Amino acid sequence: MSVYESRRKFGEILAREAGVDCDVVIAVLDSGLVAALGYAEKAGVPFQQGLIRSHYVGRTFIEPSQRIRDFGVKLKLAPVAAVLEGKRVVVVDDSIVRGTTASKIVRLLKEAGAIEVHMRIASPPIIASCYYGVDTPSSEELISNRMNVEEIREYIGCDSLAFLSFDSLKKMLGGKSGSFCYAYFSGKYPVEPSGKAKKIGDSVDDGLNGSIESIDGGWLQGSKDQEENDSHDEQDS
Repeated sequence: MSVYESRRKFGEILAREAGVDCDVVIAVLDSGLVAALGYAEKAGVPFQQGLIRSHYVGRTFIEPSQRIRDFGVKLKLAPVAAVLEGKRVVVVDDSIVRGTTASKIVRLLKEAGAIEVHMRIASPPIIASCYYGVDTPSSEELISNRMNVEEIREYIGCDSLAFLSFDSLKKMLGGKSGSFCYAYFSGKYPVEPSGKAKKIGDSVDDGLNGSIESIDGGWLQGSKDQEENDSHDEQDS
């Protein structure tokens, strides 16, 4: 099954398992588009473009400061009042990372006239960082690592919130489910990281100056204690 087909299936699963009465389904572009199409088709509700995205603004969750991330959301997405005004809206996105984008989107939609905003997320909650090359925040910054679903719903201000369940994700993948990494959602890593994890996204503002080794990283849980113990053992010997 292709990535496109998988994302569409995720949307269909959300409509079946976490459906809600609504007038229109919209997507957070571009990442939530295909899942939103699947949700709309399964729910029998029209899909419309309720948000317009500027392609000149990058992904906000990797920006180095909260102030820049907030400003980026405002630049990146513009609500379409004609689609939203007086409507009960389901908005589909692929994930919630820090919660920065989600909370701003809910505010934008309600300011544009939506009477209800229901968020549906086409992945399980992200509770752990990726140490295999994807620039994600530290686990402490991930909202799903700090809050349960109801607390997140209150924080971002939507009327309801639902994630794709972990079990449904694995069931949909079928016999190939064992071939994928689920560390984002479980905190269990195929190869346990050790040492220091580089926090380039949180350390660099206007470009990388110097070598990557010069950027101080964050100690992974347990690894700092292990290194200190090893150091003490060497001194004792």
